[in-house]
Order: sequence, then structure tokens, then C-alpha cells
Amino acid sequence: MTDRFEKGMATRRAVLGDAHVDRAEAAKTDFDTPFQTLITEGAWGTLWADDTISRRERSMLTLALLAATGNFEEIPMHIRATQNTGATPQDVLQAFLHVAVYAGVPKANHAIKLAKQTYAEMGVEI
Repeated sequence: MTDRFEKGMATRRAVLGDAHVDRAEAAKTDFDTPFQTLITEGAWGTLWADDTISRRERSMLTLALLAATGNFEEIPMHIRATQNTGATPQDVLQAFLHVAVYAGVPKANHAIKLAKQTYAEMGVEI
């Protein structure tokens, strides 16, 4: 294990929570281990571990980018992560409003729908 992997795993656990990471690790196979290593070192050990911007800001950027690029399947996971990043439902809404203006209303509309569903599952009043 590299230092970047260890840093990435610690960051991943801090943002996504132990339960999520434990499930992902338990599901890991020889086939997808290289991918899991790549995202742990690259996304979590480099981008998310950098302190140039806050985790709150990084969370908002990530959600906006996921919505803008139509990668909706990742949105619920990152909505749940807002409990650990400090991004509020209003922060998330602002990110999705930017998506509406700069990437398209249908993408923002779908992202907001997913956020509402996920917050309801989390017991978060919005």
C-alpha cells in the first residue's frame, strides 16, 4: 500500500463513512481491484485529500459535475456524504441551480429529484 492509498482510504472513510467503504471493500474482486486502487489514490488520496478548498466546497462541486455530466447514479452517495462534508441541502440546491443555468434544466431537475429522495431516506427535512 502506498502513502497516497492510505491517505485516500482515510479520506474516503471520512467523507463516505465506514459502512459505505466497508461494503465497497467487501464487494471488491480481483477484477476491479485496480479500479478501486485508482479511485482511492486518485480521487480520494489526491483530490479529496487536498485542503486548498474545503470538503463542503468539494462536495458541492462534485454534485454539480455529476449532475452536469449526467452521472446520476453517483448523486445519492454524494448526497449522503454531505452529512460528513458540511454541505447543507441549500448548498446542494445552489449547486444544482448552477447546473440548470450552465448545463441544462433537465439534468438539474433530475438531480434535485434524486436529492429529495435521498434526503427523505436520510430523514433530513428540506
